[in-house]
Amino acid sequence: MKPILSLAAMMTACTVFALFTACQTTSTPEISQEEVKAPEGMQLVWSDEFNQEGFINPANWTFEEGFVRNHEDQWYQKESAAVKDGNLVITAEKLAQPRPNPTYRARGGDWKNSRKNIEYTSACLRTIGLQQFQYGRIEARIKAPLIDGAWPAFWTLGVSEGWPSCGEIDIFEYYRKTLLNNICLSARGDRWTQQWYSTKTPLAEFIAQDADWANQYHVYAMDWDEHKIDLLIDGKVMISHDITNDRNATFSRVANPFRQPHYLLVNIALGGDNGGDLSKTPFPIHMYVDYVRVFQKGK
Repeated sequence: MKPILSLAAMMTACTVFALFTACQTTSTPEISQEEVKAPEGMQLVWSDEFNQEGFINPANWTFEEGFVRNHEDQWYQKESAAVKDGNLVITAEKLAQPRPNPTYRARGGDWKNSRKNIEYTSACLRTIGLQQFQYGRIEARIKAPLIDGAWPAFWTLGVSEGWPSCGEIDIFEYYRKTLLNNICLSARGDRWTQQWYSTKTPLAEFIAQDADWANQYHVYAMDWDEHKIDLLIDGKVMISHDITNDRNATFSRVANPFRQPHYLLVNIALGGDNGGDLSKTPFPIHMYVDYVRVFQKGK
């Protein structure tokens, strides 16, 4: 997702880190161990099953607000997410009547402030400061809008340092007819240059196996330990990356961003640097998240 952050945003992230890194945060899973099959040698340590109609648990999720990253076209707002029929539903819309951008400045400012109007809305939910995890299996069952213009994702960021030194793991990402599984950190010796390890799979390859693949739920997962990260779609490993020798830029206080806790994000972005042309996107579009679960080795 390439979350380019302003200096103010990075300072906020550092403040959050200072407040919440005393321990790895988990809470009682919403379902019992007997109701879900855990990977061998693991147990369910946290989940959000989205089973309480109309209620997004504030102990699990916060919302991004405004124009955030990658020159994306959507204005993020909490009103674009709801729980319905056992799913978290994120809705991305084109507004019938654009509304004023409350951060607009006629002169100066960055791209977020130079846009006079809000034309599209969507939601991005994060567990930052609430739930964070280091190692285990992290998975979600999702039906995403795999269509032109849409940029849905289920991903993680490390709790310490700004991007890309915090580390980014795109468990699932889609844009321009391609599914992506990405791992990112900063290049050694260079604050803003990124090292990317990616697998890009044309959507057509999945549709060739099942014509209705794009309209179905799929399980997007990460298996993560101190040695490697595997990213999977429906149990198939799409990329396997050895993290043993990963190192950030030399300035970073976090040498290896994949040996620290990460928090989770789920969202629909629109357009921007990678999402593509929105002129033919059939709004409104929806992303359905059946559950998000985290399993870790038993103690």
